[in-house]
Amino acid sequence: MSKYQENQRERAINLIENSKLFDDCKAGGKFMGKERDFVLSNSNFNLFESIRKDVVTYFEKNKISWWGGTKPTSHTLSSQIACLNYLFPIRNDKNEVLKIAKIICEDIVDVLEIKSDKFLPAYIAFEAVSGKDYLNECKEEQKPARGSQCTSIDALIFAKHKNGKNYLLPIEWKYTEHYNNTDKSLEDRRNEPKGTNGKGQERLSRYSDLINKSEQLKKYDNYKSSVYFFEPFYQLMRQTLWAEQMILKKECEIIKADDFIHAHIIPKENQTLLKKESRDRYKCSGKDMKTTWVEHLKDKNKYKIISPEDLLSNLDEAKYKELKNYLALRYWHS
Repeated sequence: MSKYQENQRERAINLIENSKLFDDCKAGGKFMGKERDFVLSNSNFNLFESIRKDVVTYFEKNKISWWGGTKPTSHTLSSQIACLNYLFPIRNDKNEVLKIAKIICEDIVDVLEIKSDKFLPAYIAFEAVSGKDYLNECKEEQKPARGSQCTSIDALIFAKHKNGKNYLLPIEWKYTEHYNNTDKSLEDRRNEPKGTNGKGQERLSRYSDLINKSEQLKKYDNYKSSVYFFEPFYQLMRQTLWAEQMILKKECEIIKADDFIHAHIIPKENQTLLKKESRDRYKCSGKDMKTTWVEHLKDKNKYKIISPEDLLSNLDEAKYKELKNYLALRYWHS
């Protein structure tokens, strides 16, 4: 556990015990089979009050899987829940979503409704996937399932750039995450002999050719034990490939985009993640996460790290006073 994660757990416990933030919902919900004092006894209260019903309906009608189960998690440090608490309340407000898009890229001039959401389409979609499996992640003939066993985008904005092009703004949301140095290109499958690397070989087979064809990602002769197979770079690699494929195959997609900018939302206090090194065989260690990642990108301007507070810094104070007070109490103020 990182120091930041430990602090946020203590903070959540204090809020559950001493505030009305969770509407008097008590702790004691189960996580990994055990009752925890930072896990709520009722998962509905983990969401901002005004969105509780609509979020559940949105996930159900759009056939989106929840992290860790069939309903919102009770875990108060969930990044999926944090992303929804920040962005779902404003997803129908074009002016406010445009402000967020401009934080990601100041040259955005408009945001467009995301019509790939069959139910409750708006200006932000959650757990977005492509219409077809471009990353070799699904079983034969199956389409990507939102939020489950394929590359999904935590939140997505579809925008118009001042140059006239349509842009994807994929958002990867982090809260207290931190990562070990597991090499995902060497992982074994369950119930297979140790050292066969079955799962790792499958991953290399899925992504290596796509990386070779990428216009954005740095190439290696062999991607085994490369930076692309250590978190958080493994996620960033897949999401970069996803955005590129969405653009290359736009004629097959409801969202027809010409370019993209990848936004990584990370609290400034999560220094364990922001200073994450890679222990890959190409010796990219000794550098912080951003430095390591942008050194693997052809166009460094296509990747932005933004704190949650900065992302919503221009939100209308009067209109969203209740939301900003909630976010400040829950996530910002110590």
